[in-house]
Amino acid sequence: MDKNKFLQKQRERRRFRVRKKLHGDGQTPRMCIYRSNKHIGCQLIDDVSRKTIVSVSTRDKDLRESVSNGGNKDAAQAIGKAIAERALAAGIKAVRLDRGASKYHGRIAALADAAREAGLTL
Repeated sequence: MDKNKFLQKQRERRRFRVRKKLHGDGQTPRMCIYRSNKHIGCQLIDDVSRKTIVSVSTRDKDLRESVSNGGNKDAAQAIGKAIAERALAAGIKAVRLDRGASKYHGRIAALADAAREAGLTL
């Protein structure tokens, strides 16, 4: 089997395994993390009403100036702090972490730790 096909299948299985256990509602929404090589983003999603409550990304204008490179741990920490501030302003104190197909290390762990330090319960 081609190595790239194998890795893609692994990522797909990991994503399905993680997402089948998570379901966000109005009180504890799902914190979905998007990670690419250049950027990182995060959304709080209410799966019951199928709405995005809060979103933050390194592509946002207010964060673009403060973050020089969107693909490192410093950017992930800035995103974690920003999502926690916006969530607390919206009245959300607890979320469920949806890491998708990414493993919990590096930028994903940095974002989650920054959100915890800023006051969110994961």
